Amino acid sequence: MERRHGSGTPLGEVSTPGRVAAAGEGISEEELALAARNHGLPLEALRHDVTPPGLHYLLTHYDIPAVDADTWRLTVGGRVRTPLELGLAELQALPAVTHRVTMECAGNGRARLSPRPVSQPWLVEAVGTADWTGVPLRTVLARAGVDDGAVEAVFTGADHGVERGVEQDYRRSLPLPVDADVLLAYAMNGGPLPPQHGYPLRLVVPGWYGMAHVKWLRAIELVDTPFTGFQQAVAYRFRQSPDDPGEPVTRIAPRALLIPPGFPDFMSRVRVVHPGPVELEGRAWSGYGPVTRVEVSADDGRTWTDAEVSPRGPHRWGWQAWHTTWTAAAGRHTLSVRATDADGHAQPLEQPWNRGGFGNNLVQRVPVLCRPLPDTRQ
Repeated sequence: MERRHGSGTPLGEVSTPGRVAAAGEGISEEELALAARNHGLPLEALRHDVTPPGLHYLLTHYDIPAVDADTWRLTVGGRVRTPLELGLAELQALPAVTHRVTMECAGNGRARLSPRPVSQPWLVEAVGTADWTGVPLRTVLARAGVDDGAVEAVFTGADHGVERGVEQDYRRSLPLPVDADVLLAYAMNGGPLPPQHGYPLRLVVPGWYGMAHVKWLRAIELVDTPFTGFQQAVAYRFRQSPDDPGEPVTRIAPRALLIPPGFPDFMSRVRVVHPGPVELEGRAWSGYGPVTRVEVSADDGRTWTDAEVSPRGPHRWGWQAWHTTWTAAAGRHTLSVRATDADGHAQPLEQPWNRGGFGNNLVQRVPVLCRPLPDTRQ
């Protein structure tokens, strides 16, 4: 069996995308183990403009590596005029910027698809918004000097593992020139990156799904041909069949989420409210531009009313708040919410399917039980 350390080349046959669950197949022990390692945002935490690091969604492909910041170095090489090797203090000495960025996992919503792609079984909670501080990637590339023949920048993280038979470091690429807002981030919400979020340095690519935001970043290589490593050419593609080459997963599709109203039933998470006016609020975002419309339904999508959407303001890559009032009547209801962005992208009522379970932005549906107030008379 062939093995090429860290190259993203195969140990075995890996050209086909991940497995799809058989009819009636439940969540496996392996998927439960993934779900225990990773975690989503508790939806009540949508009330925070900026997500505390411990509540921000987390997906770690392999292990969280042990990195010593004193000896860690970022190398910049390949098709550059001046190869660089930078320590953390050298990066922190460069002019810094901070961007508020909403980050969402590409597989968010995967567990709701049928047939279900077998992987991390996200529902809708794989999202978070943080203030990321660091150095613009363009600043570092300008120091290195980009050769005319360079077409992509390849980013290598320190996390290492096996995926579908391929032993690899986690690696992704971006086309050149990179967007001005792409960051080499060393701080999250004003403090050092937590270990699980990429300490001491990670890539932040505003507007793109989370697979692009390489953590534990240790190397940047400029190349003169498109990168064909596993995470780029095999894993994150929109495919309909095993032999479909697919299209790459890139920008975040629009989504609105509702902060769950009332209070929950412990096991089912059905929300309980009392009759009368109920304030509904949440967040909406899109990687294609500002969200211009959020609609809410109290009858499982049969009729819709517009909510009030806050303007995006100075944070062009962060989520937007929305709110409306619903008059609840006794009985069972299903609240739904959907977003439309300035480019006309809207959330679907029926989710298109793909084998990897990527880019799902089906409208959120929240079961609610409206029950009378308890009788407190003695």
